[in-house]
Amino acid sequence: MRTLEVTKLRDLTGPGHTDDYGIGGTDLGAAALAPDGRLVAVFGDTFESKQAGGPGWRSPVILFGDPATVRDEGGVRWTGSAGGDHPYAEQVVSYRHNARIGGRFGGLVGGTRITTQLPTDLITVGDEMYLHVMACEGLGNVHWTEIHRSRDNGVTWESTGLSWPGGHLGGLFQMLTWELGPDGYVYALTTGFQRDKPLLLHRVPADQLLDAAAWEGWGFADGAWAWGNPPTPVLPGAFGELSLRRVGDQWWLALFDAGNYRIDLIPMPQGPTTDLTTAERLTVIAGCGWGDEDHGCGRVAQCYGGYILPGSTPDEIHLVVSQWHTADNWPYRAMHFRARIGA
Repeated sequence: MRTLEVTKLRDLTGPGHTDDYGIGGTDLGAAALAPDGRLVAVFGDTFESKQAGGPGWRSPVILFGDPATVRDEGGVRWTGSAGGDHPYAEQVVSYRHNARIGGRFGGLVGGTRITTQLPTDLITVGDEMYLHVMACEGLGNVHWTEIHRSRDNGVTWESTGLSWPGGHLGGLFQMLTWELGPDGYVYALTTGFQRDKPLLLHRVPADQLLDAAAWEGWGFADGAWAWGNPPTPVLPGAFGELSLRRVGDQWWLALFDAGNYRIDLIPMPQGPTTDLTTAERLTVIAGCGWGDEDHGCGRVAQCYGGYILPGSTPDEIHLVVSQWHTADNWPYRAMHFRARIGA
């Protein structure tokens, strides 16, 4: 059994951390390296004041960071934001919060309301970056998901036109994480946005990422697992945010296990098709009550997220962890934790 030493390095967002970018309260924070090497982190519902629900509502927003600071004791240092030639972090996807869709859109009846669009993950393929978002009416009600693309290192984004209905694959293709493998495939794990569903595994050739017909599932049929079968759950349970990454030459999965109220790391020695039902699980963040917190050892109230940061190594994985005190709407922030893993 491996040993684990967990340390909180700092708050990444909130007063005193992201004021220059007009970010008081925000969450999520999936991150990837842009083609030019900068760290690109994408956040969800964002407000100018520290409380969730305040003025300046936008989502998603992007902050740029210095990747060389990921392993510093002081944590990631932000260097800029996306959306304009000013520090203020603008919404990078074009839509209006609480807008109603006119006519028909993707099979949705006119008048459907879109409260917000939330990011699930981003990826770099060649000279382009791709961002997967969920179009939601309230939390947990996903009308569709879609992919946006940036050709300028995450500064500006445009829709690719590829979208899936919220009910695709029984609602198990809403929250997504993806990673490019050395074999030229992008591998993706998905689940629903209700935090009560299992995981599915998919792959698509990287050069066909925007061809919906090129996506195929990993499924069990006729007594065996194989690509091209209808996808079947690879890990039962009740899951939320996901982060699939190659760390060095190893595959790792970080996930919010909502059913057990914790954030786990799972090494995947056989790559994306590792049997997750028997794989080792390392609990980095243990959920707890507000009176029982100890961030110094990874006890965090109302925790979620858990995104692996670029610059992690197999023996030192860095995570972006979210926290939202839903009764008071503060804390509502993203935090940087380090997990040192021993033999």
